[in-house]
Amino acid sequence: MTAAMSTPGVSHLQRRYLLALALLFLAQLGIIAAVLLLAGLDMDAGQRAAFYQALGQQAGMLAVAALMLLMLLALALKRVFDRWLAPLAMLAEETALLQSNPGHRSDIGGAPPVRELAGRFNGLAAQMQALRQESRDSIDSALRSLAQERNRLAALMADLALGVLMCNLEGRILLYNSHASALLDNGAGAAPGLGRSVFGLIERGLIVHALEQLQHRLQARPEGMAAPVLHDLPRAAFVAGMSDGRMMRMQIAPVLDDAHALSGFVLTVDDISRQAQAQDRDAALLDRLLQQARAGIANIRAAAETLGAYADMLPQRRERFIAAIEQESQALAAAIGQATSEREDDASRSWHLEEMRGDDLLSLLQRRLESRSLRVDARTLCEPAPWLHVDSYALTQALARLGAGILKACGDGALALQLGAEGRLAWLEFVWRGAAPSPALLRQWEEEAPDGGASLQSTAQRHGGETMLLDQEGVLRWRLLLPALPASAALPLPRPKPSRPEFYDFDLFSQAGQNAELDATPLSRLSCTVFDTETTGLDPGGGDDIIAISALRIVNGRLLRQEQFERLVRPRRPVSPASFAVHGISDDMLRHQPGSAEVLAQFHRFVEDTVLVAHNAAFDLRFLRMREAEAGVRFDQPVLDTLLLSQALHPNQAEHSLEAIAARLGVAVVGRHTALGDAIVTAEVFLRMLPLLAEAGIATLGQAREAARHTRYARIDY
Repeated sequence: MTAAMSTPGVSHLQRRYLLALALLFLAQLGIIAAVLLLAGLDMDAGQRAAFYQALGQQAGMLAVAALMLLMLLALALKRVFDRWLAPLAMLAEETALLQSNPGHRSDIGGAPPVRELAGRFNGLAAQMQALRQESRDSIDSALRSLAQERNRLAALMADLALGVLMCNLEGRILLYNSHASALLDNGAGAAPGLGRSVFGLIERGLIVHALEQLQHRLQARPEGMAAPVLHDLPRAAFVAGMSDGRMMRMQIAPVLDDAHALSGFVLTVDDISRQAQAQDRDAALLDRLLQQARAGIANIRAAAETLGAYADMLPQRRERFIAAIEQESQALAAAIGQATSEREDDASRSWHLEEMRGDDLLSLLQRRLESRSLRVDARTLCEPAPWLHVDSYALTQALARLGAGILKACGDGALALQLGAEGRLAWLEFVWRGAAPSPALLRQWEEEAPDGGASLQSTAQRHGGETMLLDQEGVLRWRLLLPALPASAALPLPRPKPSRPEFYDFDLFSQAGQNAELDATPLSRLSCTVFDTETTGLDPGGGDDIIAISALRIVNGRLLRQEQFERLVRPRRPVSPASFAVHGISDDMLRHQPGSAEVLAQFHRFVEDTVLVAHNAAFDLRFLRMREAEAGVRFDQPVLDTLLLSQALHPNQAEHSLEAIAARLGVAVVGRHTALGDAIVTAEVFLRMLPLLAEAGIATLGQAREAARHTRYARIDY
């Protein structure tokens, strides 16, 4: 919601007219004073006194004459301004408008030569529009085949069962598919988006570790070896735990530049939570089958040995042993058949041991225990945390069962989790004091295999691990030893090359990033979030509050309509009738919506690492900043205001409302006075302004902020 505003003061040319009029008045007074002074120089004292006395008697008539002369001069000057200067200044501004709105035509008045000039301007504008359309048709024809290839690529990515993200070395997302969005969107404002940082979705340390592995493997290629083709490129995989408990298996592959150096990476994402559960079921099935087989084979062997030892056994007794052997054989065959059938029904058959950082495993185990309403403390005793080769789901499930049993036995939530490492070994410990289960009971818990899961003992063996119980001065420790992956020397990742201003839609790996000085970044290369709010009223200082906020993104001069943020907010006061008449949002629509603290925290995650853009941004930011402390966020991004940019571009225009700017730039106004509708109009207006700003010498973010700061609208406060 953009606050209603009247134009503060007069237009640029009107100010010049008033200044010229004041100068004429001062000049007239100066001329009169000079004439009177010169007239009195040739007189003696008596004549000068008589002259000034006569002049005083005629002062009224002289004042009237001077005033009439001033009025005549003012009218003449106003006519010159109205018929010549003002139309010419407006025509100059309208000439620049053709860059963004080729269909614009001038209808200014003024003197006949000015009107003739406007007519010629319209004729040239029509010719330029025709030529531009012809050029656009040629370009569209030349790019049609490229667009088809891009559409095929988009269709292929959309059909992939994996989530795919392509990023540059700064972690900026350059490409992603719908599966990646579905897998990584946590519903709280953090989701994949073009130009956004992948490190806001996946912990940076995991990706950097994988990139260092890729660097080592690329550098290990023999000298003089041909450039790697796609199927020869090294890859690295790791497992990441999400905040909601899901487990994601991620594989990372390098993207190489012309010099075969790392310039970016492709990340594939797969949810392995169900797969891990299926693996647990496989392990439990195998354990159950082995136990049944051992018992059956033991019975068959005992019966066979008895028959062999007693050859003269009575026939009836021999038949009973033979029947027992047949019964055990049938039971064993049935167990094998049932196990085979169950295993064939399960689509997942393999255990996935992937690289995972030890403290991530520790945090995942802590969340699993706390999800059972158990309180535990977790800490890492080594720095950096060791990397492990684990099936994170199976291991944490088995450890969580043991931890829950220990907590139940010792009570009072006195259980601590610790992670440590020494040399090639890492360990994870349960530590507690006081009453504790006996070693025999702990061993029994390790060997138990609940339905649908593997035992802790078998899971540890699968990982090449060992378990032990330690008693150190009354402090009991159950420890799981695991082999740690050897650490490799960190390699510096190369910085991307300077970006090329042309073809930025296709040169994905040369985008400007947030590590460079933002003020020097061209406006057309910025990642922006255009937003708008609706409120209960227009007085933020008087208690009015936000009731809706919407935003969408601009990346590299393109409006990404699919990347939207749209939320309703429960306010702390009712919606005023005047505001309801504008936006149509009622109190009933807001009663069950989240509060401003929750929504602003989500919005802050959506806009991170971008430049904020709004119309009359001071109004919207005032509402946001009133709730920053409550939401625990701070909106300290650079801000661009289309109201101020319009004033900087067209100082001679009297109207700078969003509707007026849109009309000048040829932007259709749809959905006005809704948060999302106003954000879309503002975004399209901003994009139309970019070539006009560049022509005016305002090409970078710093130049735009400086130009806006010097406009008269910048003095408005809320």
